[in-house]
Amino acid sequence: MDCIYLTGIRCYGYTGYLQEEQVLGQWFEVDVKLWLDISTAAKTDAIENTVDYRSVISLIQHLVKTSKFALLEKLVTTIADSILQECDRVIQVQVILSKPAAPIPDFGGKISIELIKSKSNL
Repeated sequence: MDCIYLTGIRCYGYTGYLQEEQVLGQWFEVDVKLWLDISTAAKTDAIENTVDYRSVISLIQHLVKTSKFALLEKLVTTIADSILQECDRVIQVQVILSKPAAPIPDFGGKISIELIKSKSNL
């Protein structure tokens, strides 16, 4: 199966366990891998025969900006489910959601959650 990768999607959002995270917000990063058949698009050179990744990026940005969940697990699942519901050609999706500046004392790393979901899991 063919794949389209969308990486480094940065969005400001309000998901987090702490009250401050849901009020002040923070930056998130999203990487997405879309499984689909691109053979028809390769033959026709027509965007309607593939996924318009601009719409996928816009969908992700909207979800991150407008959601106020306590857990990253809920946000990453919402992103994956929405992509599978909105994009008819996508049969499976991998979403990696990262919080690059988690408010944890003495922790300079980032937290990431990876989810792989297919249409059959909806």
